[in-house]
Amino acid sequence: MALKATIYKADLQIADMDRHYYADHALTIARHPSETDERMMARVLAYAVYAQEGIAFTKGLFDVDEPEVWVKRLTGEIKLWIDLGQPDEARIRRACSRAEQVVVLCYGSGCEVWWKQIASKLTRFSHLTVLQLPADTTQALAALAARGMRLQCMVQDGEIWLNSETESVPVKLLRLPSAR
Repeated sequence: MALKATIYKADLQIADMDRHYYADHALTIARHPSETDERMMARVLAYAVYAQEGIAFTKGLFDVDEPEVWVKRLTGEIKLWIDLGQPDEARIRRACSRAEQVVVLCYGSGCEVWWKQIASKLTRFSHLTVLQLPADTTQALAALAARGMRLQCMVQDGEIWLNSETESVPVKLLRLPSAR
């Protein structure tokens, strides 16, 4: 018998003063049985930082042909593709050919080594951004995970804070250099 996803609910308030985006989102998050709290909260963070009209979680781990988060136009074209972890070069190339903007949010140990191995093969994609989420930050974000969450994300002058009712986590996303 296959294991089913665990459903999490989050009320997410976003105040992004850098992009002048202010909104409340009621999120339903299907957590794959193999997914950790760190990975799930990295998805929530990616959603919050890139929130815009049309943003949505996808089937993610349930469908390998979809990213974790995306924004699709009404015509079906993919405006934004957000992947997590350390995807292989072929997956990133495929994403870059399908979407106007691609973001890879790398977390966990080994991000620099992974990126050094594939960066030179991806230099032609000017619409690719690779960000690293430090391990101590993902652990702090994982501590915010609960079946019912009330979260606030604030972005101001490039600084990001993700807050729950009891904790506050400063988030520093590090841009990994391109091999250009």
